[in-house]
Amino acid sequence: MRRSRWRSGAIVGLTAAVVAGYAAITTTGASAAEALLSQGRPATASSTEAAGAYLASEAVDGNTGTRWSSTFADPQWLQVDLGSSKAITRVELNWETAAGKAFQIQVSENASTWTSIYSTTTSTGGNQNLTVNGTGRYVRMYGTQRTTTYGYSLWEFKVYGDDGGTTVPGGGSLGAQVTVFDPTMSSATIQAQADAIFKQQETNQFGTQRNLLAFKPGTYNGLNIQVGFNTSVIGLGQNPQDVRINGDITVDAGWFQGNATQNFWRSVENISLYPVSGADRWAVSQAAPFRRMDVHGDLNLAPNGYGWASGGYIADSRISGSEQQYSQQQWFTRNSQIGSSLNAVWNQAFVGVQGAPANSFPNPPYTTIGQTPVIREKPYLYLSGGDYAVFVPNLQTNSAGVSWANGNTPGTSIPLSQFYVAKPGDSAATINQALAQGLNLIFQPGVYHVNQTINVTRANTVVMGLGYATIIPDGGVTPMQVADVDGVKIAGLLFDAGTTNSANLLVVGPTGSSANHAANPTTIQDVFFRIGGSIAGKATNSLLVNSNNTIIDHIWAWRADHGNAGTYGWTVNTADSGLIVNGQNVTAYGLFVEHYQKYEVIWNGNGGRTYFLQNEQPYDPPTQAAWRSGANGYAAYKVADSVTSHEAWALGSYCYFNVNPSIHSDRGFEVPVNSGVKLHNLLTVSLGGNGVIDHVVNTTGGPAQGTDTVPSYLVNFP
Repeated sequence: MRRSRWRSGAIVGLTAAVVAGYAAITTTGASAAEALLSQGRPATASSTEAAGAYLASEAVDGNTGTRWSSTFADPQWLQVDLGSSKAITRVELNWETAAGKAFQIQVSENASTWTSIYSTTTSTGGNQNLTVNGTGRYVRMYGTQRTTTYGYSLWEFKVYGDDGGTTVPGGGSLGAQVTVFDPTMSSATIQAQADAIFKQQETNQFGTQRNLLAFKPGTYNGLNIQVGFNTSVIGLGQNPQDVRINGDITVDAGWFQGNATQNFWRSVENISLYPVSGADRWAVSQAAPFRRMDVHGDLNLAPNGYGWASGGYIADSRISGSEQQYSQQQWFTRNSQIGSSLNAVWNQAFVGVQGAPANSFPNPPYTTIGQTPVIREKPYLYLSGGDYAVFVPNLQTNSAGVSWANGNTPGTSIPLSQFYVAKPGDSAATINQALAQGLNLIFQPGVYHVNQTINVTRANTVVMGLGYATIIPDGGVTPMQVADVDGVKIAGLLFDAGTTNSANLLVVGPTGSSANHAANPTTIQDVFFRIGGSIAGKATNSLLVNSNNTIIDHIWAWRADHGNAGTYGWTVNTADSGLIVNGQNVTAYGLFVEHYQKYEVIWNGNGGRTYFLQNEQPYDPPTQAAWRSGANGYAAYKVADSVTSHEAWALGSYCYFNVNPSIHSDRGFEVPVNSGVKLHNLLTVSLGGNGVIDHVVNTTGGPAQGTDTVPSYLVNFP
C-alpha cells in the first residue's frame, strides 16, 4: 500500500507459464492400511536429460506437470528413499511418451543389493498401476529397454504400502499462541494479558509471532483490547451476541505517527461490542477483516487525528450507528446492516448492505448494490456444549443484511475431533496424511514451512488458519492446491512466498477443470498472499482459480514495497500476477491486489463478476523498458480478449512510481470491447503526481496525473 504523504481525508491464453502449478494427488483410504509412501521423499536417478532440469525429485513431488527424464541410453534407474523399511503393496507409474518397455521394480534395504518384485518386457507406457509384494527402504524403477529413441521419462513415480498402521489423530490443543479468556476472570487480568501481546505485536510487522485472543461466551466489562500485527480477536459464541464486551477493540496508528496505511494483518470476529465513548476505532488498511461484529454505536475507520488510511473490509456485521469512513481512501462492506455512512474519499462500495447510502458514484463515490448474488459466510471457531467446533454457514443467494438477524446463522457444525490441528513444525506429509484420512484442517497460530504441496482432494473439506497462520513454501513448491471438487472452504491463511520461486501459492482446481459447482462452490475467504517484505520471496502468480463457480471473498495479494532489509526491490521479490481466473462463473468480493510486475489480475473465464478492486501498480519500475518493452506498463485488471461475458463494479487503480516518477502506465483496466463485458464505477489516481496513468479503460478516460491527487473517474464502459 502507498506510503506517500498527503492527507486523503482532505481530498474527498496469457497464463500458460503459470497454470501448470497444479497437479492432483492420488490418495488411499482413511486409516492408512495402504498409504502413499514416496511423495516428497529423497529421490535419485542414474542421469537426467539436461543439467539442472528433469530432476529425480520431480517424479515424487505430486505434480503431474513436472517430470524426471534420463539421458538417451540403457540402462537407467530412478529410486526413492522411504526413510525406513516398509511393506510395499503397489506402485503407480505415470509415463511421459518416452517410457520404459522393459523394466523392473526393485526393493533394497541398503541401496546396493536389489530384489525384483515386478518385471516386464512388453510395457507400452501410459499410466500403470502395479500390484506388488515386497519390503525395503529403497524402491526403484530399473529400465533396460525404451519405447522410443529418447530416454526414460516419468511424470510421477508413486510407491504405496503399509505405513505401520498409524493414523493421524483428530482434535487436540489449539496451541500456546491461543489465549482464551473467561468471563469469570478479572478485567485487570484480561487487560494485562491483552496489553502484553499488543506490546509484542504493535510494531512487529514482519516477525514470526502469531496470536489469537478468544473470548468465551459471557459479558466482559471495562476492556480496551488493542490489536497489533498478526493478531486475531474472536468471540467463541454461536452468534455475536453471545460474547458481550462493554468496552473497545481498538486499532490506531500511534506507532506510525498517525498513519494507518500499514495497519495490516489483524482481524476481529463474532463479538457484540458496546464502545465506552459510543464509537469504536478500527483504523486499518489491507488484510484486516471485520466480520460478524455487532457494534452498538459508531464505527470510526480513521486513526486518531484523521490521518491517512487505506482499508478495508466489513462483512456480516451490524453497526447501529454510523460507519464513519473519514480518511479511508476506499472501503468495501458486504452483507451488513448500518445506521448510516459518513464521508467518502475515492471508492466506497456496499453490496447487500441494509442502510447503505444510495448509489451516487462519483459524487460522492458510493457504489451500492442491493443484494449479494451468491455467498457463503466464512467458517468460524466456536464452543458447542463446552467443546470446540467449527460452524460452516450455508450458501445464500440474493441476500442482504447479516446472517444471524433471525437467530443462529443457518449452517452445519463440525466438531474439532473431525479436524487435524496442525502445529508449527508439522510436515506437509503429515498434513496430507490427515487430509487423506478424511479430516478437515486447522492451523494453529504460527509459521509453517512446507517442502511439498498440501493437497486438498476431498469435497467439502474445511481448511482454516488461526491467528494469521502463515505457510511458506520451500524449494519452489506450490504450497497448497485444491482438487476440482465441491464445497471446499479455505479461510484465514497467509501464504508467504519462499526464496525459491513458486509457480503459484494457492491453486483451486487443476488445469482444464470443467465441473459445475454452482450448487456448492469452493470459497476462498480472508486468504492473503505476500511476496517479499519478511523474506526475499518470489512467486510467478499468487492465486490461480481453475474451478468453476469459485467464490473469492476478501483477498490481499501483495508484492512488498517495504519490509526487512534486502527483501524487496524490482529484481528481488519478483512476481508477475496476483490473481489469475480461468474458471467459469467465478465471483469475487473485495479484491486487494497490489504492486505485481505484469497484469495484476487476469480474468480468462466467462461469466466472471468482481465487486470492488483496490489496486496499486508497482512502485518500483526503474525504467519504462524494464517494466515492459513496447508498451507503457501493464493494466491492473485484464479481461482476456476471448472473454464474452464479464461484469465488474467499483474498481480503482493507483500509481505511485516513487523510484522513477517519469513512468507512464497506458491504462488502469484493459478489456475486450463487446456487449457482454461491462465495467461500472471506475477510477484511476496518481498519488502525489508520482507518475501518470494515461487512460482509465483501454484508451478511454484519464489521464490521472498531477500533485493534487485528483481521481479520473469513469461511470460505465462501454
